[in-house]
Amino acid sequence: MAAPSRPLRPAPSARAERSAHTTARAPLPGFDWRRIAYHTLCSRALDEVEETTNRNRASVPKEHVVLYQFSARGHDMAQVILGSLLTGRRDAAGAYYRSRPLLLSLGLPLDDALGSPLGRAGGFSDGRDIGVVCNLPNRDGPVVLPMSGDVGSQYTPIAGWAQAITYHRDTLRDASYASCIGVALGGDGSVATNGFWASLTMATTLKLPMLFYIEDNDLGISVRGDMQTPGGNIAKNLASFGNLFVRDGDGTDPHETASLLAECVAHVRSGVGPALVRLTVPRLSSHSGPDNQKGYRTDAEIAADVARDPVPKLREYLVPALLSASEWDALEADVARDVHTALEAARARPLPEPARIAQYVYADPSADDAFGGLSRPERDALGGTDAPAEGGELMRLAEAIRRTLRHELAVNPKLVVFGEDVGKKGGVHLVTEGLQKQFGADRVFDTSLSEEGIIGRASGLAIAGLMPVAEIQFRKYADPATEQLNNTGTMRWRTNNRFAAPMVVRMPGGFGKDVGDPWHSLSDEVRFAHAYGWQVVMPSNASDAVGLLRSAMRSPNPTIFFEHRALLMTGDGSARYPGDDYVLPLGRARLVREGEALTLVTWGAMVHRCAEVATMFDDAVELIDLRTIAPWDRETVLSSVRKTGRCLVVHEDNLTAGFGAEIAATLAQEAFWHLDAPVERLAPRDIPMPYHPVLLDAVLPGVAQIGEAVERLLRV
Repeated sequence: MAAPSRPLRPAPSARAERSAHTTARAPLPGFDWRRIAYHTLCSRALDEVEETTNRNRASVPKEHVVLYQFSARGHDMAQVILGSLLTGRRDAAGAYYRSRPLLLSLGLPLDDALGSPLGRAGGFSDGRDIGVVCNLPNRDGPVVLPMSGDVGSQYTPIAGWAQAITYHRDTLRDASYASCIGVALGGDGSVATNGFWASLTMATTLKLPMLFYIEDNDLGISVRGDMQTPGGNIAKNLASFGNLFVRDGDGTDPHETASLLAECVAHVRSGVGPALVRLTVPRLSSHSGPDNQKGYRTDAEIAADVARDPVPKLREYLVPALLSASEWDALEADVARDVHTALEAARARPLPEPARIAQYVYADPSADDAFGGLSRPERDALGGTDAPAEGGELMRLAEAIRRTLRHELAVNPKLVVFGEDVGKKGGVHLVTEGLQKQFGADRVFDTSLSEEGIIGRASGLAIAGLMPVAEIQFRKYADPATEQLNNTGTMRWRTNNRFAAPMVVRMPGGFGKDVGDPWHSLSDEVRFAHAYGWQVVMPSNASDAVGLLRSAMRSPNPTIFFEHRALLMTGDGSARYPGDDYVLPLGRARLVREGEALTLVTWGAMVHRCAEVATMFDDAVELIDLRTIAPWDRETVLSSVRKTGRCLVVHEDNLTAGFGAEIAATLAQEAFWHLDAPVERLAPRDIPMPYHPVLLDAVLPGVAQIGEAVERLLRV
């Protein structure tokens, strides 16, 4: 049960200016106010040097200009106070592009804070990402998860981290996670996003140790807060939200800010559930460097914000109660010196190396482990072999996947399986049936209905050192999670191998047994071939599914594991179980049948139709099951086509820009002089999957159609 909330504090417009009252109060004990003042002034000085340089860009060297500058002026003091409270060994924060003050308070070096916005080598992105999209790995202290340039995507990963805290603490019995918390920082605009509401649902239904820190400057670029939230106050609207401790106050008042934040952090650390605090702050700048707020704000509005600047209030609060005027002046001098030194060091850094730009799209075996996922020793300890066991039991695809998940849950205590209906029901295709009963609801569990929440949660769980296996019920349902899927895939690259989120996303799709439709029968695997950093697996049979799934669950890279509906619903993919140690390397195609005159390339459920066709042509057709789309086995396909001189690619995804086009283009470029005929593709027309079997048969490549295409090519 949530602790009772006290009445919400009035909004700033209903409060009188309380500067005199502020100076009358003694600084709250338990805070290192000198350190808070130092980092607040550092943040302000960093913003000032960047903004001044950019304003004078015509007269300064081009390499000194910050290409995409965001200021935290006005937001700074409250964030620094929050950072001073993140003292747990496994605390973490999910932040956004105006959160640099928090990182300064948690240990971000000043030269990194300036060097990264300048795009210099090193730092938190090596010049690959916007300079204030920060991160802070820390293996024995507070972590800041990799920020993103999109709005609201920070919420669900930190909810995943908060759930990981409970898992490490209660299931793995790791005492270092006791009383630790996850904090999500966001502006008032972000509370309108899917990510905010998905994470709020997760945190409150599961009573996660999570703090929502909302800094409300009443502006989403140019749009006022009441366009984001009815009434413009998310705290007021959530006052009666179940299992949520809510506080609301003035983020420019150091005493009130510290009091409210300490109260909320203590509540969350106590283990009774999440909290949300809304602090009103001024935005003392335009939204970003290129933005000009005078186009949508009046001079009076800007002046009113300037009058609420928290830095003068912080000085009044500390001087003379804690610091003398000369000590404050000395602190400002220290900040000026330290920022100048850091600026010189940042500007002296080399530019990033273009030759390394492709490194870390995937894990580099020669590099150190990133923060996230199983460690290399943990992965190696799981072992495995690519030699299948003899005499295994014949089983369908769904049963083979279930058995593989069961074994990995048994041998890897850091593996968790979740999604909509995967627990008690066992999934809509019953692939996870019985696993929750065997391993418990902390390891196999149902989620709320939010794909954004499922993938964002998986990202946070993975960064926290677990191996999440998330299920999206059907391929089409993954669309709301596109932002989280993209951010997960690019994480290693954009943080220069500082962070990674290895996971497996099980995703059924494709036509069903004698049925299709636009919602449950989408294939569209090429979309994930375009998704940087993702491995894409599409097994055609139970044996391959075992080896590929086990490989994915032990990989340092995230993987889309595509389970074809027709193979889940029929015995077409049945094969002998290859053993509990079978691991099939990704990117290795399967030579289903040797042939001399034509190479037939396919994957997924189309393998079975193509295999039936291949038997009609004696030894003419060489059939290749690609098995993985990313990475794909270019050399096996090229070698085969150089031998046969002909190639037909058959797939279920749309013809236009389907993955067959990539294969055809590769063959045209690298095997052109070996071709005796044009490379052909056979795929559905560019229309959605229809429902009625008659229409479905008219769209999908069938045995007769494939056979006609093979016969035509052999005659060329």
